[in-house]
Amino acid sequence: MNRLCLILFGSPGSGKGTQAQFLKKHYGVAHISTGDMLRERVALGDTLGRRVEKMMQTGELVPDDAVNRMVDDRIACEDCEVGFILDGYPRTVSQAKWLSHRLDELGMWPMVVHLEVDYNVIVARISGRRQCPMCGTLYNLAKDPHRVACDLEGARLEIRSDDREEIVRGRLRAYDQLTAPVLAYFKDSGYPVWDVQGDGAAPEVISGRIVDLITREFKERSQAV
Repeated sequence: MNRLCLILFGSPGSGKGTQAQFLKKHYGVAHISTGDMLRERVALGDTLGRRVEKMMQTGELVPDDAVNRMVDDRIACEDCEVGFILDGYPRTVSQAKWLSHRLDELGMWPMVVHLEVDYNVIVARISGRRQCPMCGTLYNLAKDPHRVACDLEGARLEIRSDDREEIVRGRLRAYDQLTAPVLAYFKDSGYPVWDVQGDGAAPEVISGRIVDLITREFKERSQAV
C-alpha cells in the first residue's frame, strides 16, 4: 500500500475522534491532532512551545506558520513512515496550500474525508449530556432520560455551559465558516474528497465505508501507474 495521508474533517460531535482511532489501528499509522501537538510543544518548553504558550494564554490564534512548522516536524517522525491521519488540520486555506505543497514534495497524494452529521442530531447528542459536578462522569439523557444523579457520587447532574444548545449551534456555525473554504480548496485542487454520512449507522459500519473508499482509491492509483 502507498503511504497513507488521510485528512479527517468533522464537526464537534460528529464522531471524528472515534473514526480516527479506528483508522489509526486498522492501518497502523499515526494519528496527528493539532490540539495534542500544541500541548506537547508547550510541555517541551522549546522556542516554538514558549511562543505558542503565550498565544494560548492570551487567547490569540496560533499563526499558520507556527502550526505548519509543528506539522512538518511531526510528519517527519518515525511513526509517520507508513502514513498518518491529520485531525484538526488544516484549518485555513493558507494551511491547506502549505500542506499540499509539502505533501507534493514528499510524493504523497492526500485523501479527504468529511463526516457529515445532521446538526439537529449533534445538538441533541451534545445538549443531552449531563456531568457529575464532583467526579466529572458524563451521562447522556438520550440513553437514560430519567437519570438525575451520578452513580458514583450521588450528586445531581448538571449541564456543562458549553453543552447548552445555543452554544453548540454557535460552534457548528463557526465550524461551517472555517471548514467550507478548506474543503473547497481540496476539491478544486483535484484531491479525492468524500462526504461520508456520520450518523444513522454504528461507528464500525461508518469506518468500514471509509476503508472501502481508501481501498478503492489506492486500487485506482495502482492501475493508473
